[in-house]
Amino acid sequence: MKKLLLHSCCAPCSSGVLPQLDDYDITLLFYNPNLDCETEYQKRLDALYQLVEQYSKEYNKEYKIIAIPYNKNEFSDRVKGMEDLPEGGKRCEVCIDIRLSYTAQYAKDNGYDIFASTLSVSPHKNHELINNIGSRLSEKLDIEYLPSNFKKNNGFLLSIQNSKKYNLYRQRYCGCTPPKDEQ
Repeated sequence: MKKLLLHSCCAPCSSGVLPQLDDYDITLLFYNPNLDCETEYQKRLDALYQLVEQYSKEYNKEYKIIAIPYNKNEFSDRVKGMEDLPEGGKRCEVCIDIRLSYTAQYAKDNGYDIFASTLSVSPHKNHELINNIGSRLSEKLDIEYLPSNFKKNNGFLLSIQNSKKYNLYRQRYCGCTPPKDEQ
């Protein structure tokens, strides 16, 4: 069974992806320097631990989590001058590149066979962009990437259902800029 390092943006997205990856020994990498504050980082990480505890029991499968400490500068330094760009634009491309680059390098350095991300489960994320970045990193670092569009097979719907089922914290924004009514 291949060892998969799966970048996890949050518990809800992970809950829609994990059931689609039965053929892998999965470790979730929680690396999200794009989050606007440490409080949000902690809410999402706590929910991920909650999900993994539930899934490990329900599916009788061990899921591990590697949590990289919060460091907003890793993101904010790279997107300086792009703060006002709309979601889905150049700032998002840089954000995805930051997180997948870290995931790919960590996978390579720590003996994983393959890497992927939960990001493509979101209807707000461009799976082709994510896969292009992942494929580029795969070639550059000589480690396998799992191309995905986890929206297929009702992945997003499953993430919504599982968020309710497990009472998971479900944020209303990607991470770098909360909706105006939450600022």
